[in-house]
Amino acid sequence: MGTTYGDWLKEQREAAELTQQQLADAAIMTRTHIAHIEAGRRVPSKEDARRLDNALNTGNVLSRFLPGDDAAVADYFESARLLEQQAVMIQEFALSYIPGILQTQGYARAVLGTSFPPVSEDERDRLVVTRLERAKVLNDPVTPVVWALLDEAVLRRRIGGPGVMAEQLNHLVRLAETGRIQVHVLPFSLGGHPLLSNMLTLMWFEDQPPVAYGEGLWMGKVHDSPSVVQDIQHRYDFALGNALPLKESLALLRATARDCEHHDRPSHTERGGTGGVA
Repeated sequence: MGTTYGDWLKEQREAAELTQQQLADAAIMTRTHIAHIEAGRRVPSKEDARRLDNALNTGNVLSRFLPGDDAAVADYFESARLLEQQAVMIQEFALSYIPGILQTQGYARAVLGTSFPPVSEDERDRLVVTRLERAKVLNDPVTPVVWALLDEAVLRRRIGGPGVMAEQLNHLVRLAETGRIQVHVLPFSLGGHPLLSNMLTLMWFEDQPPVAYGEGLWMGKVHDSPSVVQDIQHRYDFALGNALPLKESLALLRATARDCEHHDRPSHTERGGTGGVA
């Protein structure tokens, strides 16, 4: 495995005979943020890299070799996945399918089965396990606080078929009824809203600034620029203000799940009734 940016930063810090705390103080950052960068869990912003160069007297080396967008795309979700495990609050917006940490096994398997080109059964099994591992952040009854803002299209698209979809929607209802998550639906009747072109996640932490993660087809990016995160937060808040309240959102989830269950049941004739042609 090659040297990562975090490895490089650690080498420069140790060469300067600085502890993580001493470097953090000199660069006006937190020790935890330095630790996350060295461990590969965070990529510093351009401003962070500039301050690190100044603190370590490395000219513009750390700024010049800051990983760019192309370097991050190959495994674009990995840094977001690691941040997800550290967050104390997560706000999700979903435009097409249920967010990963809220997916059931059947739904996750169906979503991963839509990959193109198709993946092998072994690979899909591995990906499903990874996705279910992510969902364990909900095992703690309190942290992280999770808000799920769902476009109505997420409810209506029956990924995996009616039975799988009903199970998934009922899972969301149970999580919300126990108070573990908040769920709000942006109904079709609303028309357009500021989040129509993206799926995104906002994350807050105890000891570092918030970040936003946006994703599209073969693209994903973690944003930690305060101005960008604030703009995304404003868009999220605006959309949330136009969403259905919790009670109405849960009623729509339940009704959609019942409709899926109804369509998943065999008809009278399929059960061997007498209504069919002899």
